[in-house]
Parts: sequence; structure tokens; C-alpha cells
Amino acid sequence: MKILITGNMGYIGPTVVKRLRASYPDATLVGLDMGYFATCLTASRYLPECRVDAQIFADVRSVDKDLLRGVDAVVYLAAISNDPMGASFEEITLDVNHRAAITLADQARSAGAKSFVFASSCSVYGFAEGGAKTEASAVNPLTAYAKSKVGAEQDLVNLARHDFAVTCLRFATACGMSERLRLDLVLNDFVASAVTARKITILSDGTPWRPLIHIKDMARAIDWGVQRKSSSGGEFLSVNVGSDEWNYQVRDLAAAVSKAIPNVEISINQNAQPDKRSYRVSFETFRRLAPQYQPQMDLHAAIEDLRMGLEKMNFTDCEFRNSHLIRLNMLKDLKAQGCLTEDLRWSSNS
Repeated sequence: MKILITGNMGYIGPTVVKRLRASYPDATLVGLDMGYFATCLTASRYLPECRVDAQIFADVRSVDKDLLRGVDAVVYLAAISNDPMGASFEEITLDVNHRAAITLADQARSAGAKSFVFASSCSVYGFAEGGAKTEASAVNPLTAYAKSKVGAEQDLVNLARHDFAVTCLRFATACGMSERLRLDLVLNDFVASAVTARKITILSDGTPWRPLIHIKDMARAIDWGVQRKSSSGGEFLSVNVGSDEWNYQVRDLAAAVSKAIPNVEISINQNAQPDKRSYRVSFETFRRLAPQYQPQMDLHAAIEDLRMGLEKMNFTDCEFRNSHLIRLNMLKDLKAQGCLTEDLRWSSNS
């Protein structure tokens, strides 16, 4: 078995590769990544890429189709990965998250691959009043990032066949410790703030809903997607991935962190403009289709995982929002140094 994982050198990638290596010890695992965040190692004494059989540094916007030769499954993690980055690089977000995914899926199918797993997002629901949203609910993408995920899903439908299963995993908001940690995610931010400053500042009024999922459980779902057959869920499947117990209001996440880490103050901006990104999500379909691959981590375990990881790093940076642990900062710095061009390709000066 040969699996190609794009975006394997990001926040989620190392954990996904570790899971796939454990599940398929004899498989050939190939990573493909631009390497933007290769140096952003956290709590790791070695490169996580030692777990892949080959690491290719390439742009998903221009992949040589020969790289797909012999590939059985593709895991598409490559992305301009959040709303602030999408706002700064809107057209590139559409290129990487949407158009390149379709091209690569088409190439993979032509080369004989059997499955394509696309990391989508529950953010496609945008501002969603009422009850928990199911896969049959209308999408309401509010940002370039969310729009890119919707667009990719809509085009991937046309590529699915009985011998080429396409699985779009609409993940809840990621959290948890990683060998390339990101702190531009709500729970990760709260725990880092608690550890370094003993204060959590909620920029909204705290009422928006967010479903969360630990990156270990994301890897578990991707493992399922890699081996999913068309007989389980159809040739094309778009499914919410997370746990019903992990639908939280932002203020409740802050309260959980302050309970786990003593003497932490919570500051809520009661005068904040309403956050239009608020949604609760139902994960019933995923529970039915993948009973053996359900999330195992709970909120308390996720908080402890982050706290212990940060303490292992001797992390004390109260100004971490200005650091390279915020992905947008890293890209802006690489551009400012002349390493990246305007369209985020490596320059001749890099």
C-alpha cells in the first residue's frame, strides 16, 4: 500500500503520519509539503518526517503527475489553514484548498488510486442558528477558507466512482499538542494564555458555539477515510467529524481551562461585536458509519495534553500571538525576508 499525504509538515500532519505508520506498518508513506512551517518544531527532538519513507518538497498547485504512480490513497491536508490567513491570501487560499485539490484528485484517480481523503471543515456552516447542523443542512461559508472547502467538496463529487471513494471529513475545530503546535486555535490559545499569563482574554462576548476535536481523533478519522469503501457511505461522502459532547460555547472552554489550571482570570469583552462564526454540529452520521473510529479524547484530556506539552517546552512567552506559533506571522515573515513571492512560492532568494 502506498499513501501520499499532502501538507504533512503542518500542525496535524505529524500526528496523522504517526497514526498511519502504526496502522499500516508495511505501507509506503510519502509526504508532500511546501515546508513553510518545517522549522516550527515544538516539544520534538527530531523531525517527525522520519516516519515517512519519502519527503517531497513541492507545491500542491503544480504536482508532477508522475508522483501519483502506484499511489493507493491520497490524504489532502494541504491548506491555507484558517480565516486570518484566508483573508490575507484569498486567491491563494482558493488555489491551494480548492483548485489544487481537484487537480490532484483527478490525477490520483487516473493513476489508479482507490481513495481520496479531503480535510474539510465544519466552518462551512458559518453562522447557523437553531439546532445542531447535519450534513443535510444548508452551508453558509462566511470566509475565504470556508468557501474554499465548500468549493472543493462540490467539485470532488464529480470525481467519485465505485473504484475511487472520495471522503470529505468536515472536521470540528482542531485542538491539542503537536510536534508543530499552532496557537491560533481557540482552545490552544486559551491554554497557552493560562500557562504564561494566568489570564484568558475572550475577544468576543463568549457566546459563539464551536465544536472541537483533538488532532489524535482527526488522525483516527483519516485512517478510516483511507480504507473506506464506496459500499460504506457511497462513492462520495461528506461527513461531519467530531463528537456531540464537544459542542461548546467559547466561554465554557475558557471556564474549563481555568478549572484545570488554577488561579487563571477570565476576561470577556461584553461590548464585542457579535461573532458571526457560531455553529453547533451533529456527528450522528460519523458515529453510525465509523463506530470503531470515534473520538477518544475529552476536553479535560485535551487541556492536560496542551498544558503538559507547553510545560515540557518551558513555554513562557506571554506575547505568543506575535510569534511563529501563529501561522500567519510565519508566512508574513517569510515574505518580508524575500523567501516567498507574492503568491507564496519559494523565491530564488530563499
